[in-house]
Amino acid sequence: MSIADNIISLKKETDTIKVKLLAVSKTKPVEDLQEAYDAGQRLFGENNVQEMVEKYEQLPKDIEWHLIGHLQSNKVKYIAPFVSMIQSVDSIKLLQEIDKHALKNKRVIDCLLQIYIADEDTKFGLGFDEAIELLRSEEFTALTNIRIRGLMGIATNTDNEKQIKEEYYELQTFFDGIKLSFFRKEDSFDTLSMGMSSDYKIAIEQGSNMVRLGSTIFGSRVIKHWKNN
Repeated sequence: MSIADNIISLKKETDTIKVKLLAVSKTKPVEDLQEAYDAGQRLFGENNVQEMVEKYEQLPKDIEWHLIGHLQSNKVKYIAPFVSMIQSVDSIKLLQEIDKHALKNKRVIDCLLQIYIADEDTKFGLGFDEAIELLRSEEFTALTNIRIRGLMGIATNTDNEKQIKEEYYELQTFFDGIKLSFFRKEDSFDTLSMGMSSDYKIAIEQGSNMVRLGSTIFGSRVIKHWKNN
């Protein structure tokens, strides 16, 4: 199936259950993104700041760009003028930097707190206690140009579906608790981003309302290597 066929098929699957489809377009050429765009896709996720900036400059301006990879504080300034959402917030320091550059650009930038749920040392994210501590902090309260829209998590890379299901269940339960404790009166806290090509159906079963799909849309072929974030 073509990229367009994949988009159309996935949209039929996700639109009916009100799950947003984020096309993970890292390493893919602009032509592939344009094909997805022409098929109706508007949400694209990138891991690499330089790659996102280059694609932003070449593609239609109604695309919503999501930064989903680990973000270094000194790179925030490059995406602050246009990024729609930063899904990988894992520290108050990063949040402060996003707030600073959002203010400079006269914007409020939507963010997700990345929560560490995987049984892997290579993953980034806040622990449950760390996320609560961040939200309770005076430093967080002082921020005026960011908006926390929800949580994001990456499950363990395993074939054990029971483990994946449990990790997503824990994150969904934590999401509900955080909303009740900190965002009860804010309808904007509405996004639970979990699930990738290998496990998105499990994630949706566990309450995800945004899935991040790369190979399911674009295939697994890597086109070029971009410089590190």
